[in-house]
Amino acid sequence: MLSYALRRIAVAVPTLLIIITLSFGIVRLAPGGPFDQEQTLNPAVRANLDRLYGFDRPLLVQYSRYLAALAHGDFGPSLSERDFSVTELISQGLPLSVTLGLAAIFLAILVGIPTGVLAALARGRSPDYLVSALAALGIALPTFVTGPALALFFGLYLGWLPVAGWQQGAPRYLVLPVVTLAIPVAAYLARLMRASLLEVLRAPYVRSARARGLGELRVLWRHALRPALLPVVSYLGPAVAFVVTGSLVIETVFGLPGTGRYLVQGAINRDYPLVMGMIIVYAAFTLTLNLAADLLYGWLDPRARR
Repeated sequence: MLSYALRRIAVAVPTLLIIITLSFGIVRLAPGGPFDQEQTLNPAVRANLDRLYGFDRPLLVQYSRYLAALAHGDFGPSLSERDFSVTELISQGLPLSVTLGLAAIFLAILVGIPTGVLAALARGRSPDYLVSALAALGIALPTFVTGPALALFFGLYLGWLPVAGWQQGAPRYLVLPVVTLAIPVAAYLARLMRASLLEVLRAPYVRSARARGLGELRVLWRHALRPALLPVVSYLGPAVAFVVTGSLVIETVFGLPGTGRYLVQGAINRDYPLVMGMIIVYAAFTLTLNLAADLLYGWLDPRARR
């Protein structure tokens, strides 16, 4: 298992370097610059700003300097938020975004996997049809529709939960955003679990276990559940990364001070260091979660290690 983990890590490191290189080139070669939206600058002032931030150097020199600073954990200064460094901005919003995403994934797992198991065991009956219909609805409805609908019903009509804003130490502000993010993931998990478990239950070794007189619950727990979780685990790695990094719409709808706003503001203002910092953090987070999913997959299925 250790050699398998080391092989996966050896693949993740150059992948991150490739992402950094491509992102740096795309961001720097895109039309416009960080000072284009300022009032008309004197050419001498513009030249001084370019020289101060190193934009007058060749692209290869800028890239090598950026890698050297990155090796020391320095993402550079923000060009739009002049009083903050990129590291400070990320450290302000990332904990909330990660908390929001991980809570949504936990809720989706807690709801989606048991629901998929229930649908598979009740195949062709009312619970199966109900779960399939709800899963299709959860996948079809985008979060920018379900979010305002939940806020309207539970926040404005019933008055149970706040509809926007954030207060440190008050989890109730996260209930609606977490539920909104969890709905489509739980729907995918339910459908994946149902399809996978139905396929496993038709396998010869499961029929043999039943022929030996084992009860349905024991067959499910000891023989069917573990192999049925393999497609779910494969989906969870990218799903967690998508939920954590793709919560921009939810953060905007519910007024949460996460990292999504910094990425958008950085892209609009051509804030190169801020955009690169967000891309690197998101890429590292995605690769780490995919690595965790690969290791879990290898534990569930030893054949994957070979």
